[in-house]
Amino acid sequence: MSAVTRSVVSGLARRLSLSRTASFSGVSHAPCRRRRPLGAAPWPCTQRPLPASFSTSRTSTPSAADISAQSQPRGLFIGNEFVESADGSLLSTVNPCNEEEICKVYAASPEDVDKAVAAARAAFVHPSWKRISGTERGYMMMRLADLVDANLETLATIETLDNGKPYSVCRDVDVPHFSEVLRYYAGWADKLHGQTMDVGPDKLAYTIKEPLGVCGQIIPWNYPLDMAAWKLGPALACGNTVVLKLAEQTPLSMLYVAQLVREAGFPPGVVNIINGYGREAGAALAGHPGVDKVAFTGSTATGREIMKLAAGGLKNVTLETGGKSPLLVFEDADLDQAARWSHEGIMSNQGQVCTATSRILVHEAIYEAFIDKFTSTVRDISVVGDPFDEATFQGPQITKSQYERILGYVQTARDEGATVAMGGEPAPQVSGKGFFVQPTVFTDVKTSMTVYQEEIFGPCAAVVKFGSEAEALKMANDTTYGLGAAVFTKDLARAHRVARDIEAGMVWINSSNDSDFRVPFGGVKQSGIGRELGEAGLARYCNVKAVHVNLTGR
Repeated sequence: MSAVTRSVVSGLARRLSLSRTASFSGVSHAPCRRRRPLGAAPWPCTQRPLPASFSTSRTSTPSAADISAQSQPRGLFIGNEFVESADGSLLSTVNPCNEEEICKVYAASPEDVDKAVAAARAAFVHPSWKRISGTERGYMMMRLADLVDANLETLATIETLDNGKPYSVCRDVDVPHFSEVLRYYAGWADKLHGQTMDVGPDKLAYTIKEPLGVCGQIIPWNYPLDMAAWKLGPALACGNTVVLKLAEQTPLSMLYVAQLVREAGFPPGVVNIINGYGREAGAALAGHPGVDKVAFTGSTATGREIMKLAAGGLKNVTLETGGKSPLLVFEDADLDQAARWSHEGIMSNQGQVCTATSRILVHEAIYEAFIDKFTSTVRDISVVGDPFDEATFQGPQITKSQYERILGYVQTARDEGATVAMGGEPAPQVSGKGFFVQPTVFTDVKTSMTVYQEEIFGPCAAVVKFGSEAEALKMANDTTYGLGAAVFTKDLARAHRVARDIEAGMVWINSSNDSDFRVPFGGVKQSGIGRELGEAGLARYCNVKAVHVNLTGR
């Protein structure tokens, strides 16, 4: 463990011992004032006993795994209680920086999904949720956002341990974004108005916006907190109840948030959070007859399976799936600006971003100059290392299989004739372990090559040249995906022409991956269905009911 890691983890240990009770099981923490009935069995799914090598009174710094094991809820959060899985199944979550197990959490079976859906259905019709005003729902969401803010450093540390992304990003971006999305949708909770229509003097017609019911939501591992907020926010604002299925690779941060959900005052069953494997818990949730809506973020292949499962019940479906987003650099572009945003667009979050602008199309007149500028920018900024070090830009990839997948694509690129201009190898590891990959840039790429067509989901950019605007558009649209696209030019007319003609759900002009919670997010083609964020994100979480009133007495 580096000195930086020891400092951050030691600080967390002190906060855990001072700010709450010694046990962070999520079922007996102090603010809830809940007590186990005398004579009752121990709460299920509390963490394992303190290891022999760990003592709360010792002066040496415990390992990150020890701290997380003592502070981390591990059960299924159903009906405001943490419970064990029906069959006792567990899954292991691993720190990708050192390849060590952090802890085991309970893995939901189809039977557990049944219980979670039943809890959500009961909460949906219960007066404690169904009969409260939108303003009261908004207050609960605001309280949850406040509690997340109060636990910012703890959540950021848990996320870094479980996901591998830099602590500075978790602290400064991911955790605050969860709160701001919740607050944004909390503000919408009492502003979901229907309409009245003038249909003549003999009749009154109006509409009511109503919640859908039980929402099954499945989130990915690359942004566990933020993707949860994108789904929980509009669902709760509209008055729905939720079963949120976490990615099996990164369950810990949202399990920690689960205890804050209860502390914020949400009635039992409004928010249920389950761990589990996609092929078991995810499939059971997507196809469950008691679920009214399914929202999924993940790979296109899995999205297709989700659609098939949801089709049996004609469920309302929102999908945000894969991407192979283009970034176009025209001959009049500001090269420094284009290089900086090109780096941000593909190398941030270890390249594990659905909207990553991984295909960089550069006008032939500036191609060589751009390559020099871009590779220099990557070398200067993409510091790979310990995610708890403030200097680190890129941490490890999420799993060994993802690490191997990326290196496999690098070899395929070489085999197909592409040039590896930089990177393309495992990065030096922290303490000799971890799933670290060098930031990689491919040149001499043809549009038929695998690295141009397929989503790698890693820090790998393919740079190609074009000769005209028409050719650039043809190359950019030569993909089954359509999530995002970026355009760099000083020509305002060209910028708007390209934005209009490019096949993508989002276009950034002179930036890349410039997301905002007030602006709709989503793709076209095989990049998804529907929109999240902004006012548009609410539309998929409510029904519009038409009411006709006869005023004539006839």
